[in-house]
Amino acid sequence: MHIDGYTDVSFEPVRAALAEVLAGQDGPGAAVACWSEGVWVADLWGGAADAAGRPWLRDTLVQPYSVTKPFAAMCALVLADRGRLELDAPVQRYWHEFTAPATVRQVLSHQAGVVVLDAPAQTETFYDWTGLCALLAAQQPNWEPGTAPGESALFYGHLAGEIVRRVDGRTPGRFIREEVCGPLGLDFHVGLTPAEQARTADLAGLDRLARASLDGPALYQRAMSNPPGVFDPAVVNGRAWRAAEVPAVNGHGTARAAAGLYVALAAGDLLSPGLLADATAAQCSGVDAVFGEPVSWGLGFGVDDGGYGMGGVGGSYAGFADGYAFCFLTAAMGDHDRATAVENAFRGCLGLPELDD
Repeated sequence: MHIDGYTDVSFEPVRAALAEVLAGQDGPGAAVACWSEGVWVADLWGGAADAAGRPWLRDTLVQPYSVTKPFAAMCALVLADRGRLELDAPVQRYWHEFTAPATVRQVLSHQAGVVVLDAPAQTETFYDWTGLCALLAAQQPNWEPGTAPGESALFYGHLAGEIVRRVDGRTPGRFIREEVCGPLGLDFHVGLTPAEQARTADLAGLDRLARASLDGPALYQRAMSNPPGVFDPAVVNGRAWRAAEVPAVNGHGTARAAAGLYVALAAGDLLSPGLLADATAAQCSGVDAVFGEPVSWGLGFGVDDGGYGMGGVGGSYAGFADGYAFCFLTAAMGDHDRATAVENAFRGCLGLPELDD
């Protein structure tokens, strides 16, 4: 499998690992970016961007689902760092209509309990920011905020983003462009322009995610099915979805851009050291009430002893650990074994032990 891009000579095993992943994906493309000791040591891509065989290029964008969530969190954290938002204030201080008795910190660390909509909604609800936020404001939480962790899989970006909009006036997509990714030159966006849509890869294998969602915990099934469409290729590969702001899941970017967020955080280019330490420390730990798996949540990140980051359903991942930044993005929906295999090749080059699958 042909791989394009750059690899430092000492990191050629990363190229080989990505080639093996792409051979197994049988068509749909992927990209990987690795940063260590102040330099990019790998920025690679290959495969196809759609079923017609359009090649994956340096600037091909792809949706990595929840890898988007830290970008949404960053909007609120930047405002907090500027003294415009208090993390331990009740959400109602900024978003008066919000009824769940949660703090901003609890929203950012997946403790607010607003993870489903009880009222049936249509796919088009995703495209109506004000309407969806009104539904979330009226929604009763599934548990008392602050008493359990539970990822707001589809609505995290609206919860954090509406707080940002009430404080700043800008939607999270615009804030990300103007205050986060734009100044840093990161090619990652929420709400795509027509030009950005033209260079976006189509997701493949979504039926696999749809089937898997039916085997998940009951709360997860409810959380992922209303509004419907998040695993429907006609929806997520469509223009309306890509143009909308669904900042929990529909960011689109390159691997270098997603890893670049963590490079910027490590360099102190986005948050003050104190707030970064707070954001990347465990705010809560336990079995996630939605996904049913053990988790430790920071402020927008999953955290563990080795670092912090975020994976997306379908297999993409970006994060920071052991002094390096890493991202694997794929258009072929599947498990996270592929990202782990490529990251382990990278870790081997660094002389670090392998990660468990």
